[in-house]
Amino acid sequence: PPAGAYPCPNLCPALAEEQERLLRHRPDQPQSPKVLKVAIVGAPNAGKSTLSNQLLGRKVFAVSKKVHTTRCQARGVVTSEDTQLIILDTPGLTSPLKAKRHKLNESMLKDPWESMKHADIVLVLVDVSDHWTRNCLSEEVLKCLSQFPQIPSVLVLNKVDLVKKKFILLDLVAKLTEGIVNGQKLKVRSDPERNSRSSSKAPKISQVSLSEIRAYESHSSQETEKVQEGCSLDSSSDTGSSLVSDKVQDPKPCEYEYLKNMKGWPGFQDIFMLAALHGEEVDTLKRYLLMQAKPGPWEFHSGVLTNQSPQEICDNIIREKLLEYLPLEVPYGVHQVTEMWEEGPSGELLILQNLVVPRKSHMMMLIGRKGKIISKIAQEAGQDLMNAFLCDIRLKLRVEVKS
Repeated sequence: PPAGAYPCPNLCPALAEEQERLLRHRPDQPQSPKVLKVAIVGAPNAGKSTLSNQLLGRKVFAVSKKVHTTRCQARGVVTSEDTQLIILDTPGLTSPLKAKRHKLNESMLKDPWESMKHADIVLVLVDVSDHWTRNCLSEEVLKCLSQFPQIPSVLVLNKVDLVKKKFILLDLVAKLTEGIVNGQKLKVRSDPERNSRSSSKAPKISQVSLSEIRAYESHSSQETEKVQEGCSLDSSSDTGSSLVSDKVQDPKPCEYEYLKNMKGWPGFQDIFMLAALHGEEVDTLKRYLLMQAKPGPWEFHSGVLTNQSPQEICDNIIREKLLEYLPLEVPYGVHQVTEMWEEGPSGELLILQNLVVPRKSHMMMLIGRKGKIISKIAQEAGQDLMNAFLCDIRLKLRVEVKS
């Protein structure tokens, strides 16, 4: 998003000592503190980091069209009056095979699961503009949800501004929820647009309201409906419908057999539709999350925006640009080494980072013709860092081949 797209919340300190001091500070507890830990999961590139940034009000998580931009579990902190939301921005859920292909370390397979263990609520983000993946939840996401059925989950359809016809969104809701939301059956009314060939402008999100989706049939409380063999809905659960399970330890592969026939998840307690990139309807989701918070002590001082160090924010933002401007697998092989990080005479931040690549051909690609690519990366990363730290940045990038 362009500079100034986010409302101004807390500051991101540019110096590690300041950030450490903030993180060490005992949280300034209000009289009746409330807290909610929010895990955001989804397939790689669904828009998890973009949504996290919008909820936080400032870009502190790297964003890229390429998969696996987020490499570790970072936390963002939203403090509003007596309530603190802790956003767990997790790597995209991926399989061991894909992790190997993108040279991802083991933590990227474990981190999303780890964040689920600590979450009070989970947002499952789906990119509805992706025709290939939008019609069903990935097996990894379904595994995650079935492993932690006791955690309330919410379906968030992202990039709805890119879907031209409203009935497509209604169809997707029916598929991705298996026709059940909050323990009740969905009855989606047929939409006249389905039969119309006119490609009218994309509907405003507010027009695709849940009241349209939620013409619920009366839910029979006498019997619990079977969803799949070996997995049933518990209609008495106070967090909506959840799959009955006592197990939270690592499952055996055979325990997931029943998921193979499932396209969606019948345990969602709510649905949201938004366009995270433009901030549309993000405030609605934020208000909802603040209302879900439960009484409990704050984990962070109200001045904290993220638990990442300034260097981690810098590394991630530079890597975002590498992913944007370098082809194929090249950016995944770049090793970043910060050589200098100090305050200049006029209060500006001086950063020098070495980008170490495995071969000379990669170095030529990274530098670009007449140094155009590396200049562009340094300029754009510098601007993002200026917006994050709210101070002048002098960023120098040096490329070298691994000796």
